Amino acid sequence: MPPTESVNPLLNLNYESALEVLGDDFFDVVAAAEFPQQILRFRNDEVLAQLGLTPKSVMDADFIEAFGTFQGRQPFLALRYHGYQFGEYNSALGDGRGFLYGQVRGIDGELYDFGTKGSGTTPYSRGGDGRLTLKGGVREVLASEMLHRLGVRTSRCLSLIETGEPLWRGDEPSPTRSSVMIRFSRSHIRFGTFERLGTLDRKDLIAILLDHVIEVYYPHLAGERDRYALFYAELVQRVAELVAQWMSSGFCHAVLNTDNMSITGESFDYGPFAFIETYNPQFTAAYFDYSGRYCYGNQPSICRLNLEMLQAPLKRVIDLADMEASLSKFETYYQKAYQQRMLDRLGFNQLEPSLSKELVERTIEFLKKSQVGYQSFFWELTTQFSKMWRESENHIFSELDIPDQSLQHYLKAWQTAYHQALNQLPENEMLDVANRLYQHNPSVNLIRPAIEAVWQPITQDDDWLPFENLLNQIQARPLLKTSI
Repeated sequence: MPPTESVNPLLNLNYESALEVLGDDFFDVVAAAEFPQQILRFRNDEVLAQLGLTPKSVMDADFIEAFGTFQGRQPFLALRYHGYQFGEYNSALGDGRGFLYGQVRGIDGELYDFGTKGSGTTPYSRGGDGRLTLKGGVREVLASEMLHRLGVRTSRCLSLIETGEPLWRGDEPSPTRSSVMIRFSRSHIRFGTFERLGTLDRKDLIAILLDHVIEVYYPHLAGERDRYALFYAELVQRVAELVAQWMSSGFCHAVLNTDNMSITGESFDYGPFAFIETYNPQFTAAYFDYSGRYCYGNQPSICRLNLEMLQAPLKRVIDLADMEASLSKFETYYQKAYQQRMLDRLGFNQLEPSLSKELVERTIEFLKKSQVGYQSFFWELTTQFSKMWRESENHIFSELDIPDQSLQHYLKAWQTAYHQALNQLPENEMLDVANRLYQHNPSVNLIRPAIEAVWQPITQDDDWLPFENLLNQIQARPLLKTSI
């Protein structure tokens, strides 16, 4: 008898084999681990909508079947890649605790990947257990949803399932709980995917992979004679804009190795990340980053360096001079995007260029000198904003307590710049400023204490309500004002 067709909507999606058809030079076929337990801890109904599925049509049991017991799907592909890790080239990499589960089209017509994390060992596990701690999964869910809310181009979590295995880790009290996560992203292909092919001196495979990347992720370039050079030029711009999104959001990725850089310019893979509490360029999120290589303030230069190192494999098919010319524009792209993102957070769409530059500089100067909370500054700006601020700079943050009188100068300089910016706009646009503030500044401050505050009830009492409440706050859309 023929097999019964699954009624699971997650298994009935129209999966494509866009990467699989490139051949096994790029991946190894692997199997998922079998877990003693499957408890669905998170499902992302917003992502379901992107796939054309209504949340009511997908049961929790469907998530367990598809992404907990891994029934009904084959093959699973562990991708091969290398990468520069803390500046040292590592050829012993690849998907070590995950695989490409499948590729599907969203309702926008774009191709998306389902990638696992914590799904078991692969040929690239390097002695690891191939698992993901439950806390690591919880942290990635929160990070990706927060970044999405902040307008960062990011992967998202589709599901998180607790798997019932005790894990031993050096950076968590052990034994700790285990999980498997499904990451929803634009592509599974990394800078390190090309770096591996460069090390193998496989110009043919570099061209095959680059043609695939352009066809799927940069289709507007497919018909261009110099499409390879144009691809690199656009990647430079995408990465520069991504870093500007991180920096304006106060986000420190923590591990910007080249194997953690996506070929589509998308942010992904959140391990020891952190949102800064105060503006500190030297803030380092990873406890093992002893030199501060990947500190918050180094992120633009590190990403530029990673793009420069990507030239090594790509120069086999792209003229090096063309890539260097494209990379020379990185700083311009970054500054333009960062300036606009900071203006958005300050409530402005556009200002006269010199005033825009002055306002952003005075904002950063005040945040750095005063060490007031980074996210709380923007939220207080949002909640306290008044049309009266346009009348006198003395009204602006009039109740802000700055105990150190030596810092009053920096507050005054910021107040003056903000007042000038408001007066560059017509009075009837003050409501637009107020609503722009609400759109770009969420009330949630996802610093480490906030994450620990939801993790403790989970580990102590298996109480998931604080986690769910925090997620609801992150995902909530702002209610716009009708008057101020």
